[in-house]
Amino acid sequence: MKRTSKKKSSNKKPATLRVPKTPITDITPEQQIIGAQFLGKVKEFFSKIGVATLVLESPLAVGDTVRVKGHTTDLTQRVEKLEVDHAAVQSAAAGEGVGLLLADRVRPGDAVYKL
Repeated sequence: MKRTSKKKSSNKKPATLRVPKTPITDITPEQQIIGAQFLGKVKEFFSKIGVATLVLESPLAVGDTVRVKGHTTDLTQRVEKLEVDHAAVQSAAAGEGVGLLLADRVRPGDAVYKL
């Protein structure tokens, strides 16, 4: 008697990148902006080159307007330069670590929003 194996059809969806979201309790009321899309928190700021790093929770592209809000920071500007792994890019997806060229000083922990 011959055995035949039947393959089960898989209806699984392809795996998607799960981006950990920042808990709302980690964003102080003074950093919150109602109606704006939260992008993430500043990880580091390099003052000599004016670049802030963050891990995106939502997509971002060159030309978008961002607002950085913190205890002593309130900066609004267009994204003119965006880098991923030291390479200039036109857009970045959620979950990617990016460098964002900013016009003024920001501090680690400041919230970044897309307007």
